[in-house]
Amino acid sequence: MIDRESARRSTALLAAAAVTRAATAALRSRAPGGPGRWQRKNYAGRTVELYAGPAAALGAAAGAVALPARVRGAVALAVLGAGACGAYDDVAGQGDPRRGFRAHLGALRDGEVTSGAVKLFGVSAAGLAAGGLLKERPVDKVLAGVVIAGTAHFVNLVDVRPGRAAGAVVALAAPGLLRKGAAGVLAAASVGAAGAVLPEDVGERAMIGDAGAHALGAVLGAAIVAGNGRVGLVVHAAAVVGAAVCGERISVAASCPAGG
Repeated sequence: MIDRESARRSTALLAAAAVTRAATAALRSRAPGGPGRWQRKNYAGRTVELYAGPAAALGAAAGAVALPARVRGAVALAVLGAGACGAYDDVAGQGDPRRGFRAHLGALRDGEVTSGAVKLFGVSAAGLAAGGLLKERPVDKVLAGVVIAGTAHFVNLVDVRPGRAAGAVVALAAPGLLRKGAAGVLAAASVGAAGAVLPEDVGERAMIGDAGAHALGAVLGAAIVAGNGRVGLVVHAAAVVGAAVCGERISVAASCPAGG
């Protein structure tokens, strides 16, 4: 017999996957703004679709629907906020070769507000706001915000080849499926949404873009926050800050051929 906790995790995983697939199909059939707005060239020059990114954001948020209102609101804020900022960069930042914090903050010092800078501050604000809802003490709220925003950024760092970002989310979230409570439910939502887009992503028919990468990273970050106390938050916060500092190296490593 399946216990209640296992049932909650299974429901979250299936709901996230189902909503992601349904949203992808709906966006593909309607193509708001025209199909051209939803097409990009990937690293190999192949034309791929962007529907999977916003769809994954909706699916990840849907996976948290059975959680308490406060947690559900925090997750929706983190995931949809990060996804919206990523989607803005997908559209407004198309063709901008600048990558990484340093490039966008350098442009900001020169008086130029890039779409990457908007994304950086927007995702950070969404993460901090969500962290404020998920934790009680001020220090924990800040640490939680850093973990959520930093995890969103980390997943985007590895989104340099087909399937790398979604695959990383599945791999990192899978151990959380053994946890009880909100941590297990959010891990399941992460796996469900990421797993739903993985086949088309790996098959180079779609890419999740900044919208999907940041949204999936945010729900993964929320799962980490829900399952950790102060010590765990400090460790994870240090890890994501370190990843941000070494961002270029991480992206280069993630772009290497599998097994190479």
